[in-house]
Amino acid sequence: MLQLRIVLFISLFVVLASTPAYGDTFLFANLTNSQENPPTTPTLSGGATRPASFGFATFTLNAAMTAMTFSATIFNIDVTGTQTADTFDNLTAAHIHASATVTPTTNAGVVWGFFGAPFNDNNPNDFVFTPFATGVGGTFSGKWDAPEGNGTTLTAQLNNILTGHAYINFHTTQFGGGEIRGAIQTPEPSGLILLGTGAVSLIGFGWRRLKIRAGER
Repeated sequence: MLQLRIVLFISLFVVLASTPAYGDTFLFANLTNSQENPPTTPTLSGGATRPASFGFATFTLNAAMTAMTFSATIFNIDVTGTQTADTFDNLTAAHIHASATVTPTTNAGVVWGFFGAPFNDNNPNDFVFTPFATGVGGTFSGKWDAPEGNGTTLTAQLNNILTGHAYINFHTTQFGGGEIRGAIQTPEPSGLILLGTGAVSLIGFGWRRLKIRAGER
């Protein structure tokens, strides 16, 4: 049931996020262990394996390109320090990293932090953080405003963000350099249509399954 709810949530998220306001620029990131450099394999502090962590994020640059809102959801990372008994999966920080030279196999410095240090969503503070009521993980949202940045500005990083030279990164106690990472990408319009269509189908299928399980026909 939990997996089905996750699928439904992600599907609805894709549908809503794939229709930005006129003139806005939509971007997304799929966060995985394998995109980290080097790739990560999460374990408990005693050495036993723990569930792979993952997540997804969407970003919207306004038409004037003076602000970028984001929303991210991550799974199997303890975002409060109390969701699991082990400490290795505790979230310590989360940022956007960018550089003109960044590639999928190289790292870059922090250009805007929104959890832990550095924290740059402060002019004004738009950050909202919601741990899952059950399960391990949570959702994060905020806005990178024009005056903000970690020794830089959104304007200075626009080219890196729009050309695939930026990524979102969540850091944990076990992996101080980052446990899950996702390249920030601009989807093709045709890809958005396919995603939206597929998500609507998934929502319909999932809703039918929920009704059947509830005894409805």
